[in-house]
Amino acid sequence: MPIFRHMLAASLFVSTFAFAADNSPPSPKDTELEKAKTAITRKDWAAAQAVLEPYTLSNPRSADGFNLLGYSLRNQKKYDDSLVAYKQALTLDPKHRGAHEYIGMAYVQMGQLDKAKEHLASLDKICPFSCEEYRDLKKAIAEVK
Repeated sequence: MPIFRHMLAASLFVSTFAFAADNSPPSPKDTELEKAKTAITRKDWAAAQAVLEPYTLSNPRSADGFNLLGYSLRNQKKYDDSLVAYKQALTLDPKHRGAHEYIGMAYVQMGQLDKAKEHLASLDKICPFSCEEYRDLKKAIAEVK
């Protein structure tokens, strides 16, 4: 039993040290996303777009970046451009719950309920026990009917 206690103590020490050692400043990538999220919180869609367009160019594998870009564009009623951004997010991460919800919302706003329902079905598969994204999109679709 003492060996087990020593192993447990050693693993706790190592994990505590590893956690404490990760006090590095946020990367420029994280800083840019935070700037965009701050602009989104203020509902300054154009400012968010101004941050996210160069961000997605320099981070072409960021599904979150494309999702937020789509969200910013959709809220400016630039639906076609928002669809392009959401589709890129879903190409990068086919199970991106936020992108499925937001592209579904765009389709609702565009009056294309059949396409919105396709993304609702995708969310139903991604989160079988329901999730906020599924419930929000389902509610938006139901409100149109």
